Amino acid sequence: MNWDIIEGNWKQFKGKVKGQWGKLTDDHLDEIAGKRQELSGKIQEAYGISKEEAEKQLKEFEDRNRDL
Repeated sequence: MNWDIIEGNWKQFKGKVKGQWGKLTDDHLDEIAGKRQELSGKIQEAYGISKEEAEKQLKEFEDRNRDL
């Protein structure tokens, strides 16, 4: 998954992220703006999980959405 492309098409991609991590608000998604590291941090905050767990979830998400 190419995060440079995701960053450029963030408006279209936000729905998939929101579907996966429903606790993230629209404000969070606007703040993230397609940046992987920001997304990881917001997942950690919203779900109260470790950095390692957030990274694991992101990796699984990337694997499921490889075609994007």
